[in-house]
Amino acid sequence: MHAAKHALPGVGVIVAVYNILPMGKPRMTGADKWKKRPEVMRYRAFCDHVRLLGIVMPESNSHITFILPMPKSWSGKKRRQFDGKPHQSKPDFDNLVKALSDAIYEDDAHIWDARITKLWGEQGQIIIREIA
Repeated sequence: MHAAKHALPGVGVIVAVYNILPMGKPRMTGADKWKKRPEVMRYRAFCDHVRLLGIVMPESNSHITFILPMPKSWSGKKRRQFDGKPHQSKPDFDNLVKALSDAIYEDDAHIWDARITKLWGEQGQIIIREIA
């Protein structure tokens, strides 16, 4: 994790950059308390990693950017073309936010304002900025 605080023009102050692969919250059932479905196990590992990193979401005025890694199978040309561009496929941004907020807080009702962005990148990251 980098905890650098610096401003980007028109974007806000970066509070923190976390090198972690973002994931959406999977659909879960009561049986998932004892079943070991792979997607649920990955989600639980993600939650543990988020807590270990000490990630915090401000209750308001935040911009959370999820950087999702490009597939290894993409050519160098395609990777350069998509790096930093909008990620417009699954996982849905609302599932990414739900997974992150549920990992951090038992009750996230106090979170009331955030801007969410999904971008392609070389590695998975979660970037949290303060915005005015």
